[in-house]
Amino acid sequence: MKHSLAIAVMLASGILSAAAQTPAAPVAPAGPTKIAVIAFQAAVGQTNEFQRNFADLQKKYDPKRTQIKAMADEIDGLQKQLQAQGDKLSDAERASRAKVIDDKQKSAQRLAEDARNDLQGELQEVYNGVAGKVFDTLAKYAQQQGYTLVVDGSGSQQQAPVVLYASPSTDITKAIIDAYNVSSGVPAPPPQPAASAPKPAAPKPAAAH
Repeated sequence: MKHSLAIAVMLASGILSAAAQTPAAPVAPAGPTKIAVIAFQAAVGQTNEFQRNFADLQKKYDPKRTQIKAMADEIDGLQKQLQAQGDKLSDAERASRAKVIDDKQKSAQRLAEDARNDLQGELQEVYNGVAGKVFDTLAKYAQQQGYTLVVDGSGSQQQAPVVLYASPSTDITKAIIDAYNVSSGVPAPPPQPAASAPKPAAPKPAAAH
């Protein structure tokens, strides 16, 4: 399923229940405000543990992906045959073949939809499991470093606050990733082929006035 990475991103943008359910920390005494910024969703996604678990999940669904592709190839072949032989077939034969193709398409669609739903559910569990532990690491790190406020700068439109500007020195995303990787003990996964890495869209040029 080519959309697996996109699914991962969509799920990551809406799953922060573990953080949301964390009890509020006691109010600190008045003093200098020390603020940090973290891209929380990216931090979770870049931990060794999440990448390992996500790779395992991808492997788990490889057979289903192969099955869906085989069905799609079969349907494509049947459609080409029907197009090539259509004028040589009787109306009844054309209708019969068209029905076979339609039935196979519906079966493939059902299989793909079921697999997508199953993948989404399992990926949500994987994300939530790591996100809760990353949040614990974040809370501990913030206390140790004396931060009075940590802002999630992930950029989700559904969540506030939105960071309009932040000095790079306030961004603790990498520090949290490194701290969590050390505490989890999960080694970095092997590098993936360059072709599999998602490429960011190029910025659109400004319209001339």
